[in-house]
Parts: sequence; structure tokens; C-alpha cells
Amino acid sequence: MKRVFSILVITAVMALSNLTAQANTATLMTANAAVITAVQEDATDEAVADDETESVSFTQELKKRFIEGGPGFMGIVLLCLILGLAIAIERIIYLNLATTNTTKLAQDVEDALNSGGIEAAKEVCRNTRGPVASIYYQGLDRVDEGVEAAEKAVVAYGGVQMGLLEKNVSWVSLFIALAPMLGFMGTVIGMIQAFDKIEAAGDMQPSLVAGGIKVALLTTVFGLIVAIILQIFYNYIIAKIDSIVNDMEDASITLIDMLVRYKK
Repeated sequence: MKRVFSILVITAVMALSNLTAQANTATLMTANAAVITAVQEDATDEAVADDETESVSFTQELKKRFIEGGPGFMGIVLLCLILGLAIAIERIIYLNLATTNTTKLAQDVEDALNSGGIEAAKEVCRNTRGPVASIYYQGLDRVDEGVEAAEKAVVAYGGVQMGLLEKNVSWVSLFIALAPMLGFMGTVIGMIQAFDKIEAAGDMQPSLVAGGIKVALLTTVFGLIVAIILQIFYNYIIAKIDSIVNDMEDASITLIDMLVRYKK
């Protein structure tokens, strides 16, 4: 009986030891998981904080560099950017509104011409915006004087419409050339200021010329940035104008052929 009792006691102690070990293991695993999670959260928070700091510091750095460049030349360069962008955006809106489906317009004009005559075709042109419709209207308005007169009217009014399309575009090209020139002028003035400080001090020290050289480099950088931005808009505007002019030329030929068939 004592032997059986001893065996039961030993078995109970061993079972209790196993349970204790399992409980300790589970506790350690939970603690380790909690530590790992906390470390990961800290790392995530640090990464987010670094990103926010980087974005904020970039804006602050840009503002700081702009102020360090000096209000004189940097203000003029900024004015060139604002005026150039204003003109470019106005031209882009105007050119997009001036773009029409010339194929559909030509078909509508021809259908109206065959069904209702010149006045019906002119009404279609009046209800359509864009330079192509205006050219069509001028040609139809002179068709009673002959096809040659209508052709001359189309060519003359086409030149007028090209002038309207290219209005104020030369100002954008002026700002593109002016911005880096102002930056280079700021560079020259900054170097002159640096040499003036060397002459006044009578000694060559980096701290004396650092400020002038910094101003010189910053004005050049911002002037080039403005020129690059405006150049992109300028090239888009020129490409848009060329596309509309090609449509105008094709539409003029189509209109003359249409009028020749109508006169027959």
C-alpha cells in the first residue's frame, strides 16, 4: 500500500512539474511575442516620424534656401514663374476649347449645305466653337462671289486665327530666357560680394566668401528650375498650336472641294 502511494505521489509530482514547465514556456512565449510586437510598433512609429520629419524638413529647406538666395533676384525669378504659368495655363485652356472634331464638322456642314443651302451651313458654323468653324463661316459667307473669293477669304482668316492661337506665347519664351539670366546675374553679384569681403578683410578665409557663393549658387539653381518648368508648358503649347493649324489647313482644303461640288 505504501508502495502504491509512493508511486502515485511521484506521478503527481512529475505531472505538476510538467504543467509548471508548460506554463512557464507559455508565459515566456507570450512575453517574447509582446516584446517583438512592441519593437515592431516602435520601429513603425520611428519610420513614420522619420517620413514626416523628412517631408517637413524638405518644405522648410526649400523655404530656407529661397530666403537665403536674397529677396531681390529670387523675388524676380518667382515673379517670372508666376506670370509664365498664368499665361501658359490661359493658353492651354484656350487651345483645348479651340480644338474641334474637324471630320464631324465637315460632314455636318456638307449635309446642311446639301439640304438647306448656304444659310443652313452657316448656322452650323455659328453653333460650333473653334477656329475651324470660323474659317468655314468666312468661306461660306464669300461663296456668292465665287470659289476663288471664298478661298482667299479662308486663307486670310486662317492667318488671323493663327495669330489668335499664338497670342501671348512669346511672353512665355521671354520668361524662359529671363529666369536663368537673372540667376546668372545673381551668381555674378554674389561672387562680387565675396571678393569685396576678401578685399575688406585683407585675408582669404572660407567664412568670408561662403555667404556670397551660396547666394550665387542658389539664384542660379532657382533660375534654371523656373526655366525648366516653363519650357515644358511652352513645348506643350507649341505642339497644340501646330496640331490645330494642321487641322485648319486640312479643313480649308475640304471646304474648297465642298464648295466646288456645291457650285456644280
